[in-house]
Amino acid sequence: MESLSHLSELSHLIQLAVAPVFLLAGVAGFLNVITGRLGRIVDRHRVVQRRSLSIKDPEILALNDRELQVLLRRIRLNNWSIGFCTLSGLLICVVVVTLFAGSYWSIAVVGGIVILFVLAMLSLIVALLLFIRETHLATQTLRVATEHLDAEGR
Repeated sequence: MESLSHLSELSHLIQLAVAPVFLLAGVAGFLNVITGRLGRIVDRHRVVQRRSLSIKDPEILALNDRELQVLLRRIRLNNWSIGFCTLSGLLICVVVVTLFAGSYWSIAVVGGIVILFVLAMLSLIVALLLFIRETHLATQTLRVATEHLDAEGR
């Protein structure tokens, strides 16, 4: 407890923890975006699945099934992105806890903090790459939906 007894040391420690906390806020915002997209994709999947029950034309049914496949792929990518983003957030939290615990118990934690922070960034990078892939598939879904509308208009 002596290492935290001085107010200036505590103040410095809190300053060190502020950057990861801001990063955590950004990760939380990104999670909010991904989960919002996931909800809309799931809703769209339900609509397309319901629509397939009333389709008689095999060509239109094939287009509908193709859209369902793309939507399922987007759902999987979003789920993985959410998982990696959550992992990143958890690792950032562990960085902050490690900062305080290391100072409180006077333990050398620099190496651990570096590893945790790098893992958090790698997880965030993977989440962002999955998000980019999902948005790319979203444009493919638009093309499939357009083909479907064109086929219905025949």
